[in-house]
Amino acid sequence: MSKLSDIAVKVRSKNAGPFWLTVDIFCGTPEVFSQVCASVTSARIAEVLKADPAVVDRYEMASLNVLKLSLPRPAIQGTREDRDMHGASFAALVAELDV
Repeated sequence: MSKLSDIAVKVRSKNAGPFWLTVDIFCGTPEVFSQVCASVTSARIAEVLKADPAVVDRYEMASLNVLKLSLPRPAIQGTREDRDMHGASFAALVAELDV
């Protein structure tokens, strides 16, 4: 079994406003895109990012070979509880998923 970071071209996370986080998985080829879409479920993303699976929005963009996931940030951007002002560190957690 491979880690997502081994087969994806890039795994990126960033803010989607002060209340939301987005994770983009750039797959490179249709084959990798199919594999990623099958194994990286909303439930797995919710588990690794400690969120409710019901609030994870999923967008499969086959023409771009990109899987995009959006979910509420664990803390509002800029508050005392916010440990990542830009939302970039969440990608490292997602990149470690087995696919």
